Amino acid sequence: MEKKTDLSSIFAAIVIPLCLVVAILIFMFILGNPANFIDNNPANHPKQGNYLGVVYKGGYIVPLLMSMAIMVIVFSIERFITIRKAHGKGNIASFVKRVQYHLTNNDMNAAISECNKQKGSVANVILAGLEKYQAMGVDKQMSKDQKLLAIQQEVEETTALELPMLQKNLSVIATLAPIGTLVGLFGTVLGMIKAFAALATAGAPDAVALSTGISEALINTALGIGTSAVAIIVYNYFTGSIDEMTYAIDEAGYSISQNFASKH
Repeated sequence: MEKKTDLSSIFAAIVIPLCLVVAILIFMFILGNPANFIDNNPANHPKQGNYLGVVYKGGYIVPLLMSMAIMVIVFSIERFITIRKAHGKGNIASFVKRVQYHLTNNDMNAAISECNKQKGSVANVILAGLEKYQAMGVDKQMSKDQKLLAIQQEVEETTALELPMLQKNLSVIATLAPIGTLVGLFGTVLGMIKAFAALATAGAPDAVALSTGISEALINTALGIGTSAVAIIVYNYFTGSIDEMTYAIDEAGYSISQNFASKH
């Protein structure tokens, strides 16, 4: 489990700077392509209907916001694969009910077989609890309370090993949610400074500088809010999935303990 956690840390350390590099390259060579602008000059306005050039006019905060958006996408895919694998092959609620049914009918082998079929983190925890259940069932030295405590500890220890892997890198997504908005607002402030500077020009205001400043402000706002919105949605989705698995583990662990207490 520690190896999996280390791999997740290495993944984050590689992906974050890589996303920034990719965003800068996209900003320079795709958004900043001269073909996107009038007279093939990035200093001019974008061609009509060319949104790549419009985004490029958002200024140098744009690649930073783009890198955050790419990070949200990459980490969301990575977490989806990890959590989906931990979820197992079937519906968790149905799996827990089947295990409870076999326990009620005193069919321990069938309950263990269900865990082997389901796979995933929930199944691993329940399997550990069932195996401890079997071991305590034939133990003649420990008291009933000691056996129950041993089963509960086994479930808790296995849970402590499984769940951190699911929560790894979620902190990155959670951090990007507020930071995306703040960086977008920072870009907005810079754009408005340029816009007001154009208005303060002696004589007639510089219309080009004014429009550029307003465009930069609005583009950064849109990118920042969009990045934060996606980060919040995926974070809530993943935490909901983890909570579902945690609840299933708690329910199954309680059933195992109660079943042991009633039959021994």
